[in-house]
Amino acid sequence: RGFSITPSTNVLIVEDVITTGKSAIECAKLVTQNNANLLGFACLIDRSNNEVLIKDEIISQIKFQIKLFKENELPEKLKKIR
Repeated sequence: RGFSITPSTNVLIVEDVITTGKSAIECAKLVTQNNANLLGFACLIDRSNNEVLIKDEIISQIKFQIKLFKENELPEKLKKIR
């Protein structure tokens, strides 16, 4: 939004939180479409649970393993929280 990527520029994609990596992958496509050099991916918090779409290494400050539940599979103790 409102900026351009100069060809041959080195680019490091940095996110606050990576969950799926979808937005970082979209950014990576823009980097390569503009003939720039993608150096890698970094984030403050990686909560991907190793199910991220990014296949390269992600450098993060903190890695959280957060259990995710489908609505119909919530444990009883979580169902009680409102």
